Amino acid sequence: MGLVDAAMARRGGLDVAMNEPAMRALSPEDRGFARALAMATLRRLGSLDRILDTRLQRPPPEPVRALLRIGLAQMLYLDVPDFAAVSTTVKLAERDAKTRAFKGLINGVLRGLGREPAAEPPPEADIPAWLFARWSAQYGVEAAQAIALNARVEPPADLSLKPSADAAALAEALPGEVLPGGTVRTRRGGDVAGWPGFESGDWWVQDAAAAVPARLLAPKAGETVLDLCAAPGGKTLQLAASGDTVTALDRSEPRLRRLRANLARTGLEAEVVVADGETWADDRTFDAVLLDAPCTATGTLRRNPEALYALGPAEIAKLADVQHRLLDAAAARVKPGGRLVYCVCSLEREEGETQVLAFLRRHPEFTLAPADPDAVGAPSEALAKEGWLRLHPGQWPERGGLDGFFVARLERG
Repeated sequence: MGLVDAAMARRGGLDVAMNEPAMRALSPEDRGFARALAMATLRRLGSLDRILDTRLQRPPPEPVRALLRIGLAQMLYLDVPDFAAVSTTVKLAERDAKTRAFKGLINGVLRGLGREPAAEPPPEADIPAWLFARWSAQYGVEAAQAIALNARVEPPADLSLKPSADAAALAEALPGEVLPGGTVRTRRGGDVAGWPGFESGDWWVQDAAAAVPARLLAPKAGETVLDLCAAPGGKTLQLAASGDTVTALDRSEPRLRRLRANLARTGLEAEVVVADGETWADDRTFDAVLLDAPCTATGTLRRNPEALYALGPAEIAKLADVQHRLLDAAAARVKPGGRLVYCVCSLEREEGETQVLAFLRRHPEFTLAPADPDAVGAPSEALAKEGWLRLHPGQWPERGGLDGFFVARLERG
């Protein structure tokens, strides 16, 4: 319950709460179950509330609703036997003075839903109403529903490989499948450190959509490349694997630690710089620049459902201003004849399409280069008439979906 509360209170709250002393003291199995329960509750929060409201005569106190949610989530989405889920939830209610008087209600509601399950709510039930309305306006209701439906499901693990690694052999060993573009996708669970090829540094974890921007940048061996806002580093590893001289810059030293660890594990090389991309005191320019800008991350709702509940319309505008400034800073780093790829893992137009259109008005020395989705491992339907790529979680449903991304390649004259 505390994990769900932390996730809804602020962005990144779930990860912070998972590292609190009380959680770290749990066994790996218990920590894993706690996280799985929190994620299931967050992914299906709207559905859980709709189902509970069919059995509640009046709204209960929020701590009671929170217990009902996690009890019902175990019953519906984690295959916990009904009797065990009910018993555990009632015991949790007994421990807290705020919920103790409602243990009979909790017991009755959950047992009743076990005997007579409620109808499945529609996909949009699990998306904040204001956000679903935005997606419906931008993509159409059918596509918005496809995004919402895909967000209910635990995503597979995607791996990006070094050029020397054998994708087909890894897919067979995991097991998994090779996606367009060369990403290996697997449903295998457990600690990735025990998977084939981890110790030898053959691959790193990276969603198939997140691998598209570096492919669109199309680095050539011997070029100088800047990865702006590089952490946690999947794109840096892609660029380094192509034989470029790569500079990876990010303002967060803690987030760069993971990048350094992966560089060491894979045997790849990059210059790692801790600095603010807007004010970096270095006058170098580069053949190619990749800007994966800070954003609302609504495209990663499959992996980070809490982002939807810690987000409001004001934050979209705030981040759009940051992206505007970073794009201008990135443009100044591109050599004449060079190229810039801009991307965000957001579904919001203000952070993608609108940013690029405004950038081109400010920077007439740049032009938009049409993308080839087949060449970069993206769904064909991701290509917009303008030439940029708009990927979203409703695409590739037969393959298990993918994260949402906006990606555009800009070339300097």
